[in-house]
Amino acid sequence: MIKVSSGSPFEARAGYSRAVAVGDLVFVSNTAGIDYATRELPPDARGQALACFTTIEAALAAVGTSLADVVSTRVFVPDPDDWDAVIDVLGEKFRGIDPTSTFTATPLAGAYKVEIEVTAFRGAGAAATRRVSLRD
Repeated sequence: MIKVSSGSPFEARAGYSRAVAVGDLVFVSNTAGIDYATRELPPDARGQALACFTTIEAALAAVGTSLADVVSTRVFVPDPDDWDAVIDVLGEKFRGIDPTSTFTATPLAGAYKVEIEVTAFRGAGAAATRRVSLRD
């Protein structure tokens, strides 16, 4: 098992890891759009979503995976007016990977406009894929 820390003070305070890899399964904790090194928070939802991915991609890389291996996402946005900006970033990052996704409007702490959590399976991005449509 591998446990990854981003250096967020909340990880130590709440007793959790940014990511945990158990075999080929990788869980990345709910990640806010803050730069954990500088503690800077972009003012808009798009900037925060991109910052989420900076942390998520680093956590995945630390255990030898990437966004290509993501099989599921959970996205939390408190203000429905920010959904389009966040959805656009998700499309930029996941179009062609197409993981399952849950998108929820829920209150977040402080000035956070989005938090994103992912689950990856090492090697999923290289696996043969068969697409099935429920409409066929």
